Amino acid sequence: MRISYSSRTLSGDIFGGVTAAVVALPVALAFGVASGLGPIAGIYSAIAVGFFAAVFGGTPSQISGPTGPMTIAMAVIVTQHASTLPEAFTIVMLAGLLQIALGALRIGSFVAYTPYSVISGFMSGIGVIIITIQVLPFIGASAVSGGPLNSIRAWPDALARFNLDALVVGAAALAVNVFWPGSLRKYLPAPLAALLGGTLLAFIWFSTAPVIGAVPTGLPQLQWPVLAPGVIIGFLQPAFILALLGSIDSLLTSLVADALTRTTHNPNRELVGQGIGNFAAGLIGGLPGAGATMGTVVNIRAGGRTPVSGVLRSAILLALVLGIGEITEPIPHAVLAGILMKVGWDIIDWRFLTRIRHIRRDYLVIMLLTLILTVFVGLITAVALGLIAAGIARAKESERLELDSVVSVPLLDQAFLPDQAVAADEVEAAEVDAYEARVGLVALRGRFSVASANELARVIGADIQEHEVVIFDFSRTTHMDDSAALVMEQLIGSAADENTECVVMNLSDSVAKTLNSIGVFEHVPQDRFVGSLDEARALVRRILKDRG
Repeated sequence: MRISYSSRTLSGDIFGGVTAAVVALPVALAFGVASGLGPIAGIYSAIAVGFFAAVFGGTPSQISGPTGPMTIAMAVIVTQHASTLPEAFTIVMLAGLLQIALGALRIGSFVAYTPYSVISGFMSGIGVIIITIQVLPFIGASAVSGGPLNSIRAWPDALARFNLDALVVGAAALAVNVFWPGSLRKYLPAPLAALLGGTLLAFIWFSTAPVIGAVPTGLPQLQWPVLAPGVIIGFLQPAFILALLGSIDSLLTSLVADALTRTTHNPNRELVGQGIGNFAAGLIGGLPGAGATMGTVVNIRAGGRTPVSGVLRSAILLALVLGIGEITEPIPHAVLAGILMKVGWDIIDWRFLTRIRHIRRDYLVIMLLTLILTVFVGLITAVALGLIAAGIARAKESERLELDSVVSVPLLDQAFLPDQAVAADEVEAAEVDAYEARVGLVALRGRFSVASANELARVIGADIQEHEVVIFDFSRTTHMDDSAALVMEQLIGSAADENTECVVMNLSDSVAKTLNSIGVFEHVPQDRFVGSLDEARALVRRILKDRG
């Protein structure tokens, strides 16, 4: 049984690796062209990142290579360092080292806490950018640098003198990619069918469509890093952007792989593997890469379950590189643009957008904010501001939930007469006149944090002024952070200013540790701490008697 299982696994990995290589070829060529580094850079990325991420990564079935977010970010870097490409590749290598550091520091686990609304807006923005910048090559015009805004500005002139042949073969490639029958996809993937069909049309009938032309063949030349201290410091920001995007992109794909294979990936190990792959990609002049969702899904559906499929895919692409020049020379740019338009369309989170009328308004605002910033400002700014907005929305939600756990009620003097017991739940439901009660009960239930700190002071502060004695009940308090603790200090200080006595009931060790660490009860006498409501009643009777 064990041998049979291993045989099935190996055959599945072989088929998955071959299928993933076939899918990767046209997409890698297209991403290479889109980045400004040329088609071979996309292939180098698929080889290097794919191999090292498979061997050293933490998601066995994941396929890695050039992706939309990484290509868009690299295109910006290439524009800024067009005259000194070794600097651009040094940034890629530095990004790889940063990813290794993130994995070693076990930061990968925290990416799972990124709100889905931020991820959705970011990925949809990337999809919009890809489609936008591919419009020019789709109609036969030369691509322009500077991102989607510059591409949009160039549309009117390009449309005025578009290349009809390019438009036809690009539209044909796009149509094949979209409508290719599902029954044929396992024999011939849609991107490869689009590449072959569009290129054949251009070769036979529509020959004026601009083509890739000469492509370098053979093994890549090593790109030695630029190590001048003053220059390296300037590389940190773009390298951090690449590292962050690559990490998020890869770990999201890892979650997809987990869902399909019913396994659990190792996020920190995955970042180390991706970092090694990106360092290697920069060293050989390739694009930075990440976990590729489309390639991973194709690999898993073909039977790939272990790193063998990823290694085999890289080996097949390496073999193709040794003689790929003549094969790729006649491929039209418009065909690659049509393939990438479908990729961009698939990246857009339509599942979220189609439910836009049913999504909570704050989540919708976060998603749209992240999307707009991604397209019109920048990737890192979009993610940063999206996370800040999500944090604010989460804080507002936490404030409501935490304040709902506060019970502040007045207690009639009769509740403290001898032989009359009043339980906390009964007090909560009692109908009393606050202006006739000398004692108040404040029950803090659940957890309290910075989210509710200010409102806590406002809600409870006014009640304290109405009573001569206030019982702070911590029976059901599970957590208080330093902000909530400082509010408690403020409330007790306000009580002292109003000559209101404070009684502290059922203070647990964990909460007491936080409160005592900043001296919240420094001016509260030790005999004011009680462990039950009966003790509180006895203490309050004594206080009220002393007060007359």
